[in-house]
Amino acid sequence: MNAVLLALEGIAGAGKSTLRDRLLADTRTHGIDVSHTGQFSWLSPTATQTLTRLRAGHPAASPDEASEAACWDLALHARFILTPATTAGPVIADRLTLSTATLLALLHPWPVHAFVERLAEQTEAWPRLTVLLTTPPTTCNTRIATRATARRFAEEPDTAHQLADLYEQAADAWTATTGLPVLRHPGTTTADLDHLAALCLDQLRVTSTAQHRPQEVADEPEPPPPRSLGP
Repeated sequence: MNAVLLALEGIAGAGKSTLRDRLLADTRTHGIDVSHTGQFSWLSPTATQTLTRLRAGHPAASPDEASEAACWDLALHARFILTPATTAGPVIADRLTLSTATLLALLHPWPVHAFVERLAEQTEAWPRLTVLLTTPPTTCNTRIATRATARRFAEEPDTAHQLADLYEQAADAWTATTGLPVLRHPGTTTADLDHLAALCLDQLRVTSTAQHRPQEVADEPEPPPPRSLGP
């Protein structure tokens, strides 16, 4: 049985990276060997070219072209990164299917559920649990304003509000299509972070324990540091 794949989703500034880093620290403290990866595999030059343009806010020539690039990249992600990684232990994905579906829907005249359904065909990439951070866009905007880097296309306030709505629709579509849960919770306060970290840690701990039942030894070695996967 493969270990859990946990996907962290939400608009820029919602707290995904903060939650990811908290989980990587907590799992290390608890002796759980966890790896982490990103949204895309970047293993196909053709798909990468399309996805790079999408991330910059440039739509593809058609919704089909955008969908095909995203689906091909996800298939490669599942085959060469996600599946081997979950064979070894739990994996945290910082963005995955919902983030891709919302980006495609933002830029193309298809409803978000159509992109979710297309991407869900890649069953090997299904996360067992998806966490959607529903931090208000105004809070996210305040956080982004403090960053030293220039805003990206998806970080503009108006775009962030559109994406927040699309994420809610995508979460509904994901559960309707796959039957898998989406945990929705804001990442606004320290208490929010503590709550989410505890819930996620429980999920990661269960599959890690099931996969690796430790033998009793006098002195256990230190767990390895978290593995970063993908290009």
